[in-house]
Amino acid sequence: MRPQLPVVTSRADRSPRLEVLLVLALSLGQSAVYSLVSFLDKLTRAPLGEQTTSLNNSLSTRPYLDLTYQLLDILFALVPVVLSLYFLRLTLGRTVHDIGFDLRRPFRDLLMGAALFLAMGLGTLGLYAAGRALGITTALHAANLAEYWWSIPVLLLSAARHAILEEVIMLAFLGAYRRFFGLSTMAVIVVSALVRGSYHLYQGVGPFLGNFVMGLVFGWIYQRYGRVMPLVIAHFLLDAVGFVGFMLIGPAIGIGN
Repeated sequence: MRPQLPVVTSRADRSPRLEVLLVLALSLGQSAVYSLVSFLDKLTRAPLGEQTTSLNNSLSTRPYLDLTYQLLDILFALVPVVLSLYFLRLTLGRTVHDIGFDLRRPFRDLLMGAALFLAMGLGTLGLYAAGRALGITTALHAANLAEYWWSIPVLLLSAARHAILEEVIMLAFLGAYRRFFGLSTMAVIVVSALVRGSYHLYQGVGPFLGNFVMGLVFGWIYQRYGRVMPLVIAHFLLDAVGFVGFMLIGPAIGIGN
């Protein structure tokens, strides 16, 4: 007879702190570490204001291979989100409805998301311009795909990927697990904002500060209303306009220079 292996099913037998570390190590925590190393590399290479940061780059010179790589990159980047939702359900008994990651209030979520997009968008542009003027922010080229029929849809999917990944993990997941680290509501908002800023540090000091402030605002709103979907919408709109806008008109009007 084969020996019976022990099966762990009790929530008390799990390690919530390890779950957080695993999710972060597979996603935004990993990005923060690489971003810090990239920032140090740029600081020791040349003045930040003379350097360029490129996003959404082509991954192959052959169009359909490039499309395949882009879609795979987006798909696998969302796996940590699925893992975080799985842990939330398994360990805390919380569902997507509990964190407001659903479509139950589409009009209210869209309205709040659009308002946040307008407010944060103006602030982001202002900080980027100030950073460029002070020489502490690199020139940002937000979309570097070749002009294929699928380029704009892929940029929109990329914007959705960033929005879902960052808001679900940084706000809903970390917020739900804060008590296992002994963090108050304000403390988890600040920690989340610092992590958010750190994985944008490779773009320069301006984007770090801008995303830190954005993290504070988004974190307060999530803790106040308990719904992550408006913040996902706002983040998607910010990235979608930035990515697609740069591709369509950025180089022509000097954005990123």
